[in-house]
Amino acid sequence: MKAHTASLINAVILIGFGLWAYLGSETPSKTALIPVGFGAVILSLYKGVKNEDKIVAHVAVLLTLVILAGLVKPLTAAMGRSDGLATVRVSVMIVSTLFALFFFIKSFVDVRRARKLAAQE
Repeated sequence: MKAHTASLINAVILIGFGLWAYLGSETPSKTALIPVGFGAVILSLYKGVKNEDKIVAHVAVLLTLVILAGLVKPLTAAMGRSDGLATVRVSVMIVSTLFALFFFIKSFVDVRRARKLAAQE
């Protein structure tokens, strides 16, 4: 899988699950919309990531790392409340974010290898 596809999947999951958390709650918290915002920005960077724009890809990776760190507190809070559904929602967002990070890192390594091989020829 390519990094742009993994990033797209992650953005859609962040938006969908964030909206689900906000709209599905009896007492919605605006902080549930943070993943939605990050997902929307990451989604807006999709074309640049797909076109292998180095700066856009690095911005997308940075945002992905930030949202990963930002999802830790909601996960621990959901587990502390014994809220199984919230735990699953946040866990899915974390897994999709890790998935996207893996493919970003893989693409960066592949580009570096290709440049190194091209320089040797």
